[in-house]
Amino acid sequence: MTRIVVVDNHGQFTHLEHRTLRDLGVDTEIVDNDTPPEEVEADGIVLSGGPSMERIGHSPEYLDSDVPVLGICLGMQLIAEELGGTVGSGDYGGYADVTVEIEDSDDPFVGSLAPRTRVWASHADEVKQVPEGFVRTGHSDVCDVESMSDTDRDLYGVQWHPEVAHTEEGEEVFENFLDLCEKSA
Repeated sequence: MTRIVVVDNHGQFTHLEHRTLRDLGVDTEIVDNDTPPEEVEADGIVLSGGPSMERIGHSPEYLDSDVPVLGICLGMQLIAEELGGTVGSGDYGGYADVTVEIEDSDDPFVGSLAPRTRVWASHADEVKQVPEGFVRTGHSDVCDVESMSDTDRDLYGVQWHPEVAHTEEGEEVFENFLDLCEKSA
């Protein structure tokens, strides 16, 4: 059975990420971000959202885990910042219902959502420039980088929250990530 660990960056929806994976039949658990990666056995890692880059613990170290990594909201931002991209304040602060335009229907992570999908997202902070090796795979009228992929390193990110009911095809995002983890194992 595929095992995906959710690294808790103290986000309000972390438990929903875990629940969605569990409901897909995944062996999953939540670990605090103070847990070093060498103590975690997994076929994939989800870096949860959270309130602050100052509270990300060991999360950046999981990027070298040799398993697929999915960053959600703050998780995507920390991937970008750690690997040379840029993160900054968004023009639109709170949570909102957003239509994301999917840019590449062949992308193994979000391509199945093309041509567009409706999501629940916060844009207080957002990725402004993707790191080298990544491609922007989705954008909206409020955010230039709603999703990104680096298929060579199996690193993926979404600005939105696929785990909440307001995101129409959220479960499909987790299914696609599960497929990537199973192919990588």
